[in-house]
Amino acid sequence: MDLVVNGAEQSLDLDPRTTLLDALREHLGLTGAKKGCDHGQCGACTVLLDGRRVNSCLILAITLSGSEVTTIEGVDHPVQQKFLEHDGFQCGYCTPGQICSAVGMLDEFSQGWPSAVTGSGPPDLSDPEIRERMSGNLCRCGAYPNMVPAIREAAER
Repeated sequence: MDLVVNGAEQSLDLDPRTTLLDALREHLGLTGAKKGCDHGQCGACTVLLDGRRVNSCLILAITLSGSEVTTIEGVDHPVQQKFLEHDGFQCGYCTPGQICSAVGMLDEFSQGWPSAVTGSGPPDLSDPEIRERMSGNLCRCGAYPNMVPAIREAAER
């Protein structure tokens, strides 16, 4: 199976049951995406697949031949600096998934994708809008109040 990970072509010979998360962590040594719940409920494993955010623990790697994957190790986005400036993390376990999700979410927002909070008219990146769009990523430490302004300010850049 061939795929591009963080801009580098990778050729992997994997068991068909291997998830993208396990391929990244165990076969490529990219440990930024975390195995939190392994059921797609926490978002710690979030990566970008062909530019869209996904829970890598739910996707079989064998189905991704020819795809492009970006992990936290390959992200270069203003949201990273804003997370530092706003102390948008505590223990840091969820931070890679939160940042990958924020990058994907901001791209979705810029394309005009609505959320459950979006009313009529164009979406507005309000605090409730950010919270709704990031709701698939959990933080056990409760750093959400610092993440929201970090994401808003990154969007303004």
